[in-house]
Amino acid sequence: MPLPQDEQLVYAPADGKVVVIEEAFEDEFLKEKRKQVSIFMSPVNVHVNRAPIPGKVAYFKYHPGKYLVAWHPKSSTENERTSMVLQHPNGVQIMVRQIAGALARRIKWYVDAGTVLPAGGEFGFIKFGSRVDLYLPLDAEILVQMDQKTKGGRTPIARLKR
Repeated sequence: MPLPQDEQLVYAPADGKVVVIEEAFEDEFLKEKRKQVSIFMSPVNVHVNRAPIPGKVAYFKYHPGKYLVAWHPKSSTENERTSMVLQHPNGVQIMVRQIAGALARRIKWYVDAGTVLPAGGEFGFIKFGSRVDLYLPLDAEILVQMDQKTKGGRTPIARLKR
């Protein structure tokens, strides 16, 4: 099934369940307050991660780290993780963070800075239980609710304002 032709939509980067919707300060690259939406992938979910928007990878970094359970608040900054910033053709930047959980302990990625991805394009995977965080602009309209199930590359998460 093809994706809807709405370039302002931000799609789920993973199959799973929405476990966080809040404002948070992203201090690694964007250096500003953002809307954070986090999706927990249980061991039974498909663990392929997909680009939530079309765009060019403006930043990518791998961070070794701990293996706290993926739903722990500190897992976003202390666990093994990757941070990727995608720049939409309209200039908006979104951070996608892959976070390894207590079981996962393995993140794979297929991108580097400069890679161009279509919306829904595969950029990596995480084994077993893990999490993906999205850091969206504050004016993005959130389209999901807590505990909602998502399908990577299919479920609209938010709508960008520009």
